[in-house]
Amino acid sequence: MPEQRILVVDDEPGMLEVCSDTLGRLPDTSVVVESDGERADQRIRNERFDLLVLDIRLPGVSGVDLLRTARDADPSIPVLMITAFPTIETAVQCMKLGAADYITKPFIPDDLLATAKRLLEHARLAQENRLLKRQIDKPYCFDEIVGKCPAMQGVFESIQLIARTDADVLVTGETGTGKELVARSIHKRSARKNARFVPVDCGAIPEDLLESEFFGHERGAFTGAQTRSLGLLEFAHTGTFFLDEVGELPIRLQAKLLRVLQERTIRRVGGTEQTKVDVRVIAATSRNLEQEIQAGRFRSDLYYRINVARIELPPLRERQECIPLLVEYFMDRFAHQMGREGVQIDAEAVEVLTAYSWPGNVRELQNVLKRTLAMARQDILKVDDLPGEIVEGVAQGGTPKGDGFFALRQRRISSFEKEYLSGLLDSCHGDATEAARQAKLPRGTLYRLLSKHHLSAAQFRR
Repeated sequence: MPEQRILVVDDEPGMLEVCSDTLGRLPDTSVVVESDGERADQRIRNERFDLLVLDIRLPGVSGVDLLRTARDADPSIPVLMITAFPTIETAVQCMKLGAADYITKPFIPDDLLATAKRLLEHARLAQENRLLKRQIDKPYCFDEIVGKCPAMQGVFESIQLIARTDADVLVTGETGTGKELVARSIHKRSARKNARFVPVDCGAIPEDLLESEFFGHERGAFTGAQTRSLGLLEFAHTGTFFLDEVGELPIRLQAKLLRVLQERTIRRVGGTEQTKVDVRVIAATSRNLEQEIQAGRFRSDLYYRINVARIELPPLRERQECIPLLVEYFMDRFAHQMGREGVQIDAEAVEVLTAYSWPGNVRELQNVLKRTLAMARQDILKVDDLPGEIVEGVAQGGTPKGDGFFALRQRRISSFEKEYLSGLLDSCHGDATEAARQAKLPRGTLYRLLSKHHLSAAQFRR
């Protein structure tokens, strides 16, 4: 959770100290104090705060003036007004201007703390409701899955149809395409939604522990088994059991899993009793299970048992029209998580992201946007803020082919860049530092452009 910031403005040093000490007791909160109204006005205009605590009577710029500034800068920020000279007229004026609450001096510190907590919580819930409403209003958002292309609309329709049944499901797609999100969406919309969703990564658990993890064990079943332990299948009783990367399961365990799916009973390791389990199984894989069957690495009978209903997720490179939507969706989410609301990404950067091939699919896009947001210093993300490997990947063949507007523009830009850089380095006699200074480019950006066009500063030195 990002740190909360509170600004307290009062011309009495003692009052600032009391407010700072009191509000500083809130977790993950920093308190900023100001005694000068003009300086406070500038901070409200230029900095992010989650709560303002303003004294009404200040020399020069008054608390009411600061309230007006706050309403112009961010209408959603809660403002708490405090005064030693309360009047009905002043209270009415403050409330009309949008103050969230009004307290009088002297006050009990715990009352200030309780009021601040209430206002911060109310603002947080209001923000979450706004974000939720924005997602509900978007027809291309389905739970946490985003896409407007025909392939993704087909996935959304399949989820709705399959969720009505209790059939086992196989979700296929490359790594990073969102197979677990599909599984969670099916569970959320099914009759089992109030029971547990239990995911397990079949490739992340050592083979010698898989059987115990799946089926549980009795006390003394093996060295170190001091007590009886429930397995994940039993833990998922009446809910959904999600097998991620089911193709990683060893053949020995595949046979035991098939028996569970057929009979819906388990036997703990070291036990003799059969225990009934009522679970829906959703399996996912990035492997081609038909090829795995031919190679003898996956049982055909288990494949047919889990392949009752099937959803195939397309890779991101096959649904480029979804990328701008995904960028917008993840930018909103990550900016909120990092406390960088208001950060935007310009059209050229979105175009580069759209042109990239994304071998890691949606997961890679998420990581790139997180990294870019974390490292960027400005509130408008540009191409230079993107990781170098993304920009270079596009430059080396990730752009759309053909004679459309973007393809033609890219070729013209590429031709201009190479001609400009060649002339610049020639005039600077191969001095890359001087070339970067004259071009007003970061040196790293200059070197990326030189690499893109197969140019070297050394070839221009005389």
